[in-house]
Amino acid sequence: MQTQNNTYDVVIIGGGPIGIACGLEAEKHKLSYLILEKGCLVNSLYHYPSKMTFFSTSEKLELDGIPFVSNNPKPVKAEALEYYRRIATSNRLNINLFEKVEKVENLRNNQHQIITTKNTYHTKKVVVATGFYDIPNYINVPGEDLPKVKHYYEDPHYYATQKTIVVGASNSAVDAALEIYRKGGEVTMIVRGDDIGPRVKYWVRPDMINRIKEGSIKALFNSKIKEIKENEVIVENPDGQQTLLNDFVLLLTGYRPNYQFLKNMGITLSDDDKKIPTYNPQTMETNIKGIYLAGVICGGTETHKWFIENSRVHASMIMENIVFKG
Repeated sequence: MQTQNNTYDVVIIGGGPIGIACGLEAEKHKLSYLILEKGCLVNSLYHYPSKMTFFSTSEKLELDGIPFVSNNPKPVKAEALEYYRRIATSNRLNINLFEKVEKVENLRNNQHQIITTKNTYHTKKVVVATGFYDIPNYINVPGEDLPKVKHYYEDPHYYATQKTIVVGASNSAVDAALEIYRKGGEVTMIVRGDDIGPRVKYWVRPDMINRIKEGSIKALFNSKIKEIKENEVIVENPDGQQTLLNDFVLLLTGYRPNYQFLKNMGITLSDDDKKIPTYNPQTMETNIKGIYLAGVICGGTETHKWFIENSRVHASMIMENIVFKG
């Protein structure tokens, strides 16, 4: 969908499931639109662990009533990639991949200019659906920049027979710890609190707790890493400091939205630690006229608040508001 002078009714930033949903809704309302994605299609999902199983059932991940057929009660990553890829290709969505948005400028008369690594676009309306998976929460300790330290986990085979520390107690940390243990890795979990996270998938949490109880996986609760060295890690807890022999460290401590990107557009954030962007929950429009938010980006640091299943509705809310307001 090439328009005159690269001008569109709507430019959608982010080509994940919610960005795709926004594109489908724009087409329904006969709006000219462009989706811009800095990586591959559903880039964040693509970088999830290879064997990841969703918490949601397939029907809760569906977009626009298009059936998502899964071979499992809970779909896996490969099935989700196929589903969203099929939607994008069969509907011929107007999406530019591997094109990063560098700047959004607010012009006169409520117009916006989008500057990317490849082009410049103009639009009346902007939808930010960028998610949060690209920026990890760093723990800021000496040695965090060593090559053996990873903030993303892909496959357990890499850690077979190795002494691996997994930091965190959320779904990603628990999944990684269990998978690595079952591929012959020696796993130690470092957990800031006194238990495994309560939001861990209900069919996985008992497995993790039982592996800890039987000693298959070691867990240090109320603990934190003090320093990471080439062959060891120094851990601090109420009992003092421990030095653990170590080959790899997986810092699966969560991720956060790109706050600076939002601020540069003029979007205000809450003053507390949640850093929730300002938006109207009825229309999803931010404090900047013509700029909307969709998906998990709305939750600030509360990245557990919004998922595909409960933010799909943002797409129709936004496009209906755009059509209504003109």
